[in-house]
Amino acid sequence: MLASEIIKRPLITEKSMQLVENDNKYTFEVDKRANKIQIKKAVEELFDVKVLKVNVINTTPKKKRVGQHQGYKNELTKAIVTLSKDDKIEIFSS
Repeated sequence: MLASEIIKRPLITEKSMQLVENDNKYTFEVDKRANKIQIKKAVEELFDVKVLKVNVINTTPKKKRVGQHQGYKNELTKAIVTLSKDDKIEIFSS
């Protein structure tokens, strides 16, 4: 798998921005089939940073309903990547 296939998009929420400011942790949506080692290599390759730690969260699809119509939210795999103190990713800067 290519690095651009593993990292789908950055997740920018209030909580993820607090993690960036306080702990230098960045959150990404990643491919379901990718493991921690592949995620680490992909982030280092794409953003030219040093990754210290990778945490992976698998979310289950949740049932949603709008009026009479019902369905499920997409299944999602998130990766929280901890970088060394000197490194930053410019996508998350405002």
